[in-house]
Amino acid sequence: MPFIEPDWPAPARVQALCTTRAGGCSAAPFDSLNLATHVGDDEKAVTANRAALAAVLPVGARIQWLEQVHGRSVVEAAATGNAPQADAAWSGDALRACAVMTADCLPVLLCDQGGSRVAAAHAGWRGLAAGVLEATLAAMGCDPGQVLAWLGPAIGLSAFEVGPEVRSAYLDAAGSHEAQTAACFRANPLREGHFFADLYSLARLQLAASGVDRFYGGGLCTYSDSGRFFSYRRDGMTGRMASLILLQ
Repeated sequence: MPFIEPDWPAPARVQALCTTRAGGCSAAPFDSLNLATHVGDDEKAVTANRAALAAVLPVGARIQWLEQVHGRSVVEAAATGNAPQADAAWSGDALRACAVMTADCLPVLLCDQGGSRVAAAHAGWRGLAAGVLEATLAAMGCDPGQVLAWLGPAIGLSAFEVGPEVRSAYLDAAGSHEAQTAACFRANPLREGHFFADLYSLARLQLAASGVDRFYGGGLCTYSDSGRFFSYRRDGMTGRMASLILLQ
């Protein structure tokens, strides 16, 4: 199964990965490693794809799936098979994998330098604006200065056009960081009042404002790389990748 491993100096007991769209058994338009149950894919195919993902994790690991709602709720990863409504999960227990699914939204994986806490956050524009990263850091209970963050594949600046209401939502909540926040949006010269939004820069800005100063990843555009990534904005009906992190 092809997957991406974060290039970051995480502690040895932290394992993290992000799947691509390759290596599964789903038929088009979900081809092939779709891990979402809510997009219309065949249930048996999704079950087989999730089993293939579980097989690359340490023996005994359990994945905490979520019913993502583009909010800021955070849950502690549990051993049950339930999928609570939330957009982030954290864990301090071994073999409890925190996972988020994306197909343009930004997955953010977090761990502390001591290897005692991990978390995964689903950070689309709504979740970022609502404060999902700040809520995740608070739930982890770590000194933000000891936290490492990896930003996984997401829709890139050149493809993510938004309306003025999106930019306004961020500027209204920016406080003393209004100028830096405004710099994360570029005007679309072909559509007056519309902008291209940089999710990566918005996430880094919010993490830095919370005290995190070590960021890794970023720059992998789901929209432009159809061979490796699902993209909802590009394809509409499509599958979902998963970004996971756990303590071994």
